[in-house]
Amino acid sequence: MIAIFWISLFIVFYAFLGYGIVLFVLVKIRRILKGKRMVPGLDQNMPSLTLVVAAYNEEGIILDKIANTLGLDYPKEKLRIVFITDGSSDNTPALISDYPRIDLLHTAARSGKIHAIHRAMKTVTSEVVVFTDANTFLNQDALPLIARHYSDPFVGAVSGEKRVLQGEEADATAGEGIYWKYESTLKKWDSELYSVVGAAGELFSVRRSLYKDVEADTILDDFMISMLIAEQGYRIIYEPEAYATELSSDNIQEELKRKIRIAAGGIQSILRLKPLLNPVRYPLLSFQYISHRVLRWTVTPFLMMLVLILNVILVYHKAGVVYTSLLVAQFLFYLFAAFGWLLEKRKIKIKGFFVPYYFCVMNYAVLAGMVRYFKGKQSAAWEKSVRKQALN
Repeated sequence: MIAIFWISLFIVFYAFLGYGIVLFVLVKIRRILKGKRMVPGLDQNMPSLTLVVAAYNEEGIILDKIANTLGLDYPKEKLRIVFITDGSSDNTPALISDYPRIDLLHTAARSGKIHAIHRAMKTVTSEVVVFTDANTFLNQDALPLIARHYSDPFVGAVSGEKRVLQGEEADATAGEGIYWKYESTLKKWDSELYSVVGAAGELFSVRRSLYKDVEADTILDDFMISMLIAEQGYRIIYEPEAYATELSSDNIQEELKRKIRIAAGGIQSILRLKPLLNPVRYPLLSFQYISHRVLRWTVTPFLMMLVLILNVILVYHKAGVVYTSLLVAQFLFYLFAAFGWLLEKRKIKIKGFFVPYYFCVMNYAVLAGMVRYFKGKQSAAWEKSVRKQALN
């Protein structure tokens, strides 16, 4: 029982914090042995590029998105802009059609985002394809910052950074911003060590020649598209200076809905990317993939419950002061999470309690996502999350 307790506790710690420590050390060692990876300059010949934006019933924000897109820096003769609005029943297609600089792809039927992407990709002939969401805004030089990395023939995909803005009211979704800051740090180190483990759909790009269509029922299309490129032996680079900004979820219920979908997609992805679990074939990538994704999406929530149960049993049997201290620490952590839940209900701004609450919500979402996926109840069709209102 003691052995199971410590192994379980180690895996939980490793999945969320320990891997970051190990990754930091490995990056430092790599810099000593091989030097820091050089970042290509912006003064080189840029590749031809297609920017693809999928939009579904976004009339309230689409004009801002268009203005942001048309204001991006990139050689016009090398840039094509494509907006896909399949299934939109509001004025989104009509608003986009007023801009001749944008190629509008629209059908009345809503078949899901991945079908729309497949249809758009059949029209793409550029060297690089950049995908971004309709509800995110890119910094002005995002495209050249991404495109410069393709001067390296071993780079197959480049992911930008997702930045989450908080609205006027602080609540448990404040944990979303903190979580993404931590994730961004891990991605920087992942990229420097070898490769990022998947790309976020808010802003990512691929080399067109390496792109593969994913199955029509794919839940996390951005993750699968990028990892299928990594499976071919190419690196996924993280470019934090190219970023997509969006507001956080309107409330924890909206964030939970999004996290459950991601968790269901995570299980689906693991089952479809079995070759990446082979450390003989993919030594570094497999290590990064298992450490950064697989553990969080599979065993960690179960081990958290197991650690708590075993800790109670060990303290009951008077196993020692160390186990008592660990049980008290766990009790306080979950108590703070409960306070976070109560404070959110009362709209009281104490962010310190929101972080443990958000952490617990994340792990609950993994369990709920598993159930939903294996029951066949998770649709691949994307459902728009309600976001906070912008700051004044």
